Amino acid sequence: MKDPDISDVAKQSGVPASTLRYYEEKGLIAPSGRRGLRRTFDPDVFEKLGLIALGRASGFTLDEIAVMMSTDGPRIDRSRLVEKADELDEKIRQLTVMRDGLRHASACNAPSHMECPSFRRILRAAMTGRIAPPGNAVPGK
Repeated sequence: MKDPDISDVAKQSGVPASTLRYYEEKGLIAPSGRRGLRRTFDPDVFEKLGLIALGRASGFTLDEIAVMMSTDGPRIDRSRLVEKADELDEKIRQLTVMRDGLRHASACNAPSHMECPSFRRILRAAMTGRIAPPGNAVPGK
C-alpha cells in the first residue's frame, strides 16, 4: 500500500490512531504528508511500529525506544540490550520462584500455608524485597 493514512495504519497494525499520534508526538514515527486532514505515512511505518512493540515487550520505555530510533534506521546500544536481558533474567528468576511457590501452596499438605516451610521461605523473600511485584523495578537495579 502506498502511503497509508492514519486509519489504514491503525487498522493494519492494531495500534489505535490516538497511540499513533502519541508516538508521533514522542518522535517515534513521523507522517510523510497529508491526504485531506488525515496524516499519511511511508509504508515502513509498520516496521517501526514492530520495533516499538518489540521494545515495549522487552521492557524498554518509550523514551528509551525513541533514543534508539533514527531516520536512517535503529541505533541500538548493544550494551543496553545486555543490561535489559540481565533484567529479564532476574524477572524470570523471580517469576519462577513465584510459580513454583504457587504450585507448592496449591498441593501442600500443611494445615495452613503459614505452617509450610516452603511458603515461609517465599514469604521471607517477598518481605525482604527479593521478589518484586510485577511491573516494579528489580531490586538493586
